[in-house]
Amino acid sequence: MKKINILTKSVYNRIAAGEVIERPYSAVKELIENSIDSGADDIEVYIELGGKQLIKVVDNGCGIERDDMRAAFFPHATSKISCAEDLNKITTLGFRGEALASISVISRVELTSVTEGNAAYKVLCEDGNVGMVEPAALQRGTEICVRDLFYNTPVRAKFLKPDKKEETDITNFIVRYILGNPHISFRYVVDGKLTLQSYGGGFDEAVAQVYGAKVIPQCFKINAEKDGVKINGYIGNQNFFKPNKTYQSLFLNGRYIINNTINTAITNAYASYAMKRQYPFYVLNVEVPADFVDVNVHPNKADVRFVDNRLIFGAVYSVISAVLDGRASAAQFVIDSVRIPEIKSTMDENPNKIFTETKKAEDVAEKGLSFNFGASEQISVVSDIKKEEKPLKYYDPMRDERLETRTQKPEPFILKVSNDTMSGGFGSDSRIDESYERRKHEQQKIEFERCKYKGNLFNTYLIYEICDTVYIIDQHAAHERLIYDRLREKIANRKIDRQGLIIPYLFGTNAEETLFIENNINVIRELGFDIKPFGTYSFRVDEIPADLQNINLENFFAEILSDLKGYKEIKLEEMLKEKIASTACKHAIKGGMELTEDETDLLFKMLKGNMGLKCPHGRPVCVTLEKKDVEKMFKRLV
Repeated sequence: MKKINILTKSVYNRIAAGEVIERPYSAVKELIENSIDSGADDIEVYIELGGKQLIKVVDNGCGIERDDMRAAFFPHATSKISCAEDLNKITTLGFRGEALASISVISRVELTSVTEGNAAYKVLCEDGNVGMVEPAALQRGTEICVRDLFYNTPVRAKFLKPDKKEETDITNFIVRYILGNPHISFRYVVDGKLTLQSYGGGFDEAVAQVYGAKVIPQCFKINAEKDGVKINGYIGNQNFFKPNKTYQSLFLNGRYIINNTINTAITNAYASYAMKRQYPFYVLNVEVPADFVDVNVHPNKADVRFVDNRLIFGAVYSVISAVLDGRASAAQFVIDSVRIPEIKSTMDENPNKIFTETKKAEDVAEKGLSFNFGASEQISVVSDIKKEEKPLKYYDPMRDERLETRTQKPEPFILKVSNDTMSGGFGSDSRIDESYERRKHEQQKIEFERCKYKGNLFNTYLIYEICDTVYIIDQHAAHERLIYDRLREKIANRKIDRQGLIIPYLFGTNAEETLFIENNINVIRELGFDIKPFGTYSFRVDEIPADLQNINLENFFAEILSDLKGYKEIKLEEMLKEKIASTACKHAIKGGMELTEDETDLLFKMLKGNMGLKCPHGRPVCVTLEKKDVEKMFKRLV
């Protein structure tokens, strides 16, 4: 056995620091919690290069006494608790006394602070070595600058994420602190640019500032108490869902947490209303007695442990399900009148932008504008564009040419395409296995030039005969597959025609969704969408693929954002497969539509004898009937 070594202070401090400060967002989280615990009601956060180069937190809290400034950097130094019994009733966000000590071991820290009636002082700490206390200039509170995070731990630094991803994770936490501390004013600056700001005007204002004023009318505001558990906040109504879980914020006694018991209770309450890939929106604060919960589970304090999980689950589930189901008991839980607060913009002032520095939601509506964060919600912009009819070009997949019309909808195709809309369900069991399909229909090709047209059944099924075989073709399925193949080929070859939108489509995103779209924006453009950033957390679409001009953009982008964790990249053909199938279905000739002889002949020739094809939804294009099968029906053969 090797010799047992007693680790030096510098080594074991770096090991401990790794548990508390995993990435830049961890440092931001700890520093903000210290500011909140100090009684601050105004907090400013500055980061550079995703927090790797600089994290600065400034507050107007009570400050740190001169004699305590050096001690603040020592491990397990805290003003939050003084004995073991205090752990049973923790009411502050911080209490372990590890944060500042851990940060100072892996970065260069400058702490400046002032208490009421005293002069300001500062102290520097690098690599865990605390300097001398020196006079400084600061009017109130505390300012902490953290520079070069993980500069002396290259292994940890190597595993940090790109600057933009680190920034996004910090932004997500800032959003949660705004929502969880609505009476505190927050100002968040990224690389010199103001990104988020709240004004401490209360919970309604905080929710509106983060998600937009239009979210509030789509939610229930609740204030309930059940079995000693207090639950208050906003929950989305029965029709208001998001494409992912990034719009869910849960606070326990003011602390942001991720807890499986409460999250499961909320999900179960929405189960009968949510469809696949839909997630409820909620910003909830749950309050329980301090001795009913243990927050000392992990150094990051992200999860908690309850004395009785079943009581918590039952209280949350019963309140939310009662509200959603409209039960009589919900009357005591729901706040009837909710004020739509003023929304103040954090965007940089720019005369070319639509939004001014400050707007009320009512003013926005009067000017034809509506703005809110959330991928499934549209921001409509009514500009000064005259709505005169302009020649709009569209692509006819049957003629393989560009046509002009004075309307936004294309003229009927040569095969008398109806404007009727058919649902295009695309179940996983019925999708085309394209590699198998390709082999199969190649094997089932016929010499279509020798076939004779014998008529149709019900203006839906075309009958052709060759030798002793009859081919019965579903005219809708056949035409649908032809259109589908043509569109797929154009997408695959990047030969995509675009259709301009008279009114641009805009949609809002949160920080994580914004990062995902930015990382994949070139791929989305290759799909045929002219998309560009519009403000801090929103995007604008000015052109769409001409072949998909009836596409539901709200649903399309919600689908893209439905699995942020699962997508590593957007696969072009797979992303549009269902949309192309739906478009082909809408534009194909319908069953029951009477075709002329020329149209029938054209459709049959375009199949090129591929009788083994299936429509995009898995139905066969053609069935065959042999002469012997008919003779068996009439008992000519046994």
